[in-house]
Amino acid sequence: MALGPGLQIRQTQSLVMSQQLQQAIKLLALSNMELESVIAEELAKNPLLEARPGEGRASEGVIIREDRDTGDEATDPAGSDELITAMHGDADAPLDMDWREAALDTDSFADVGGGSGDGEGFDFERLEAEESSLAEHLLSQLHGTGGAVGRIAEAIVNELEETGYLDTPLSAITEAMDVNAKEVEEALALVQSLDPPGIAARSLEECIALQAKAADRYDPAMARLIANLDLLARGQMKDLKRICGVDDEDLADMVAELRAYDPKPGCRFAGKSDAGTAEPDVLVQRSGGGWSVELNSGTLPRLLVNRRYHAELKAGPQDKASRAWLSDCLASASWLVKALDQRAKTILKVASEIVRRQQGFFESGVAAMRPLTLREVAEAIEMHESTVSRVTQNKYLLCDRGMFELKYFFGSGVGSGDGEGAAAEAVKAAIGKLIGAEADILSDDDLVDLLKIQGFDVARRTVAKYREAMGIGSSIQRRRARKIAGNG
Repeated sequence: MALGPGLQIRQTQSLVMSQQLQQAIKLLALSNMELESVIAEELAKNPLLEARPGEGRASEGVIIREDRDTGDEATDPAGSDELITAMHGDADAPLDMDWREAALDTDSFADVGGGSGDGEGFDFERLEAEESSLAEHLLSQLHGTGGAVGRIAEAIVNELEETGYLDTPLSAITEAMDVNAKEVEEALALVQSLDPPGIAARSLEECIALQAKAADRYDPAMARLIANLDLLARGQMKDLKRICGVDDEDLADMVAELRAYDPKPGCRFAGKSDAGTAEPDVLVQRSGGGWSVELNSGTLPRLLVNRRYHAELKAGPQDKASRAWLSDCLASASWLVKALDQRAKTILKVASEIVRRQQGFFESGVAAMRPLTLREVAEAIEMHESTVSRVTQNKYLLCDRGMFELKYFFGSGVGSGDGEGAAAEAVKAAIGKLIGAEADILSDDDLVDLLKIQGFDVARRTVAKYREAMGIGSSIQRRRARKIAGNG
């Protein structure tokens, strides 16, 4: 058979995505803080973009009534999947596909202006004010401490873990700073004298001992009790009485004192900075007989295309390169305004469906949560499941019950008496309430029976799994803890 060149005609289908669509996918998953950085970068390089701080981009709110089964009364903002319809070509894939595996194209979106509006203010006073970190708190107390000891003390503070413990060996600090061991010991004693008590400890025993000393309760009996915390954990009270040389009443007082100490004194500062910087994307408020769902328009600036400035530049003398640059700036600015508008509408649409399906939570708390999946929300609002997944990343909802990540409202569930099922968080809340009110220690089997009375159909292993996830010990551990506390 002879070999030679030839021509063949083949028909194939492939997904073509523009660079702008790729960026729209990324914008959808960004938090408001991350989005601020993107906007700032675009403002710096595009003279046709104009931001008006404080006004915010707004989208019309949605009112969700409690006495209806459908969402007919809610507005139906366009979803981010609809950005694809603005492209040239036949691509009909969801916006949230894996763009890294797709081919690239240079098509751009149509020029669409952005709308704006004024949203009703929300009471942000309920949000906890940002507090200083552990290191800042300690360094402020060291202010004015000079010399080598002060310098070493600052280094020790910067080596502390979030829990407040010092895991770095003193020998390593001595070698790294080229100082003598005595100065390091003096610096450590200085840090350990700071507030909160127990800071810069190298073990649990040292942490508790530092707090006992600060409370002027570190007598020989207490020292022996702290040195034998393993016996206390095992509930060997007779051995502890003999070792400490005290009677039942004194030992009970000492244990009660011990239980009042904080085993991780640094944790009261850990995470507060992150919590303080979190801004809600969605605001949910009571509105008549239902709930009002609206975007937090105060977290982002209102972004506009300055067409007057564009007209002025276009009217001036230009060469071919300048005209091309100006055209690109206008197209990029117009696209970004539209992309941000579509992002806002998509977040509102997803959040509204979440609130609609979890009205029980907003009305009665976590005990009334229902199991919910991304697929259910995606099918209800006619979007792709991966789009809903991206929308719920790093997005927060603020309501009367606090601030929650949108992903908090999704989760598996168990059977319930009403046939609709109950969310795992609702079952955990019920377990915590039962254990918190127990007079006699309840076994997991007892909890199963009590939960069934409340309408939760759960297995014993499920109860054990949820209990452990909540950090609650077994019936044996709780009985031992009660014995240590002297309550039974």
